[in-house]
Amino acid sequence: MASSAPLSYSSARAFQECPLRWKFLYIDRLPETPRSYFTFGRVVHSVLEELVRPYVVPGTRRTREGESQRTLDEWGSRGGASGGRPPLTREDLLALYDRAWLSDGYASAEEEERYRTLGRDLLLRYYQRLVREPPRPVAVEEHLEADWEGIPIHGYIDRIDRTPDGGLEVVDYKTSRELGRAEARDSDQLSLYQVLVASNYTEPVERLTLYHLRSLTPHRTPPRSPESLSELNARLGSVVDGIRAEAFEPTPGPQCTRCDFRSRCPEFREVSPEETGRLRTLVDRFEDLRREEHRLEGELRRTAEEMHRAAEDLGVHRLPGSRGVAVRRKEETWQYPPTAIRPVLEAAGLAERLGPGTSEDVRRILRDPGVPAEVRRRLSESGSRRVRWYWELDSEAGGT
Repeated sequence: MASSAPLSYSSARAFQECPLRWKFLYIDRLPETPRSYFTFGRVVHSVLEELVRPYVVPGTRRTREGESQRTLDEWGSRGGASGGRPPLTREDLLALYDRAWLSDGYASAEEEERYRTLGRDLLLRYYQRLVREPPRPVAVEEHLEADWEGIPIHGYIDRIDRTPDGGLEVVDYKTSRELGRAEARDSDQLSLYQVLVASNYTEPVERLTLYHLRSLTPHRTPPRSPESLSELNARLGSVVDGIRAEAFEPTPGPQCTRCDFRSRCPEFREVSPEETGRLRTLVDRFEDLRREEHRLEGELRRTAEEMHRAAEDLGVHRLPGSRGVAVRRKEETWQYPPTAIRPVLEAAGLAERLGPGTSEDVRRILRDPGVPAEVRRRLSESGSRRVRWYWELDSEAGGT
């Protein structure tokens, strides 16, 4: 059985996108090729963590018993930091950025320099905003874990802020080119973070925010509804079930073009030259047989229809052959539309008898003498009957 380690947003998304890629990443621990945008995002996030950390005033955390621990310190003035270390200066910020810079994944020196300039620019603009409007963070880069209705989850949250009303705001930085409020509204990542924060802090989550760093725009949404969270929990439950069942089949799609494991995937792995000749013969034979199968299926259907017409004309169900007898069989099914039968049963106080509402459920009610005759009649009138004739061969009967 596969590992039952806690699910993060990224691991759950990887499984939903392709279970086989998830296996390569989280069980086989195969490395992926560094990509410039991932490297850039990690560097910017690490600098922002150090830039905001001096402003942190911890919030009240839950204990396992549901009680609180660590009371909230008094907030300092909004003009400066409230933490135990002084805030970074502009020069400190640039020096930190230079030390944190990584060159992994860039296609060229020119691309790396463009990203490096972009990062310096957005961090300086963010710094200016920070000085004018100091944040009120409760935590930065906080690792949280929770058991969500039997599903272990975890995540690293960029920032948890105090709202003006005393609640909490979950903040996730994004360095992408474009970002809008719709992404924040539909983000499963923010939904999962809401559950993690609510499970670990006593104050309520009041806002969820994707912070677009390139435009310095916080895209804020209200917390998710219980119905929305229930849907996400069900999707994560499907992921957990798939992992436990070791259902690691590939799911080909557009994502395959950027996958590092194509050479290991049965969808794309190439056959060796030594096997090509033998397999080509098998595939060609299969193609010929499939073509013959389609031809025979059509011929078989036309012959069965002709036999059916002959049986109808002669008024018989058995047609003799030289080696056996063809016997005509009837398959009968009934359909009862729920919109027609449920009001009848509800009016008679028998709605609980319907169960899942299958045709067999209705037929069972129709056969029950304890159900009023008028109810059974109305149910019967709502049904539609379908008859399908088919042929079986009785070789033991012998021919004439």
